[in-house]
Amino acid sequence: MLSRVAERVYWMARYLERAENTARLLSVYANLLLDLPNGYTVGWHTLIGITGIEEPFREHYEQADEHSVVRFLLTDMHNSSSVLSTLAGARENVRTTRDLFPAEAWEAVNELHLFAREHAVSGVNRNQRHEYLTQIILGCQQLTGLLVGTLSHDDAYDFVRLGRSLERADMTTRILDVGVATLQEQDDTASALLSTLWINVLRSLSAYQMYRRHVRASVNGRDVAAFLLRDGQFPRAVRYCVDEIEAALRRLPRGEAAQRSIARISRLLTETDPKAIEREAMHDFIDDLQLELGHAHTAIAETWFPVPVAQPA
Repeated sequence: MLSRVAERVYWMARYLERAENTARLLSVYANLLLDLPNGYTVGWHTLIGITGIEEPFREHYEQADEHSVVRFLLTDMHNSSSVLSTLAGARENVRTTRDLFPAEAWEAVNELHLFAREHAVSGVNRNQRHEYLTQIILGCQQLTGLLVGTLSHDDAYDFVRLGRSLERADMTTRILDVGVATLQEQDDTASALLSTLWINVLRSLSAYQMYRRHVRASVNGRDVAAFLLRDGQFPRAVRYCVDEIEAALRRLPRGEAAQRSIARISRLLTETDPKAIEREAMHDFIDDLQLELGHAHTAIAETWFPVPVAQPA
């Protein structure tokens, strides 16, 4: 398998997962706004900080109000991580590697990209945002399921697993951070907010039913954090994603450096009990996880992807 092909397959999976999870991240806030008790508010600027795109946002917008943040995250092509940008990237990577994928995959990603582009105004409009986000999420899930069921589970599929699982783990930590950051903006008397907040965090990851099934406890921040970080059976939990990455790396040649990087994340999850971390320290722990996930991507890229050749002056 050529390095440039492996890279495109990997990034196709990352872009597709990023589009779905950005839609999920916005869904947290959209639902939270409807469900918040009277007297409580959330700041849209939190989403910009969590996604790590403060600088490009400030270059194009003067203030982080709802309209600006939603437009930037959904449809702004200046933002390489917006839903529209990432779906365009996924489409292009499938187009240039069409011989690897089933024909239905190209049709599905093309239709999803066209829908996202043609209905972009609906996503920015609060009255139609829920329907738009739902269609984006369902379209991404359909394509993910299609690849699982119809793509041969060979090297190409392992690079799909790497990209999808790494992106999913990263965004799960970011969505969890929404809850942590929102709580830090409230005073200690905001108990009425707690249940609503954590239920919406779980629902944004389609995790609510699985949480109630396996945790068997009321919805609270410590148990939600432990479930989303350390559960080995829920597909969007960080532990599950790390196990998926480890399994894919074992099947690929020359994966030792990436395996060592992932092993550090595994130890971090094993040795740190989220239930024992104070609220103020949880944000730092999530930052550490995201930093290690970034190192894992670097190890993967340095092992398998081509280094750009410098062009003569």
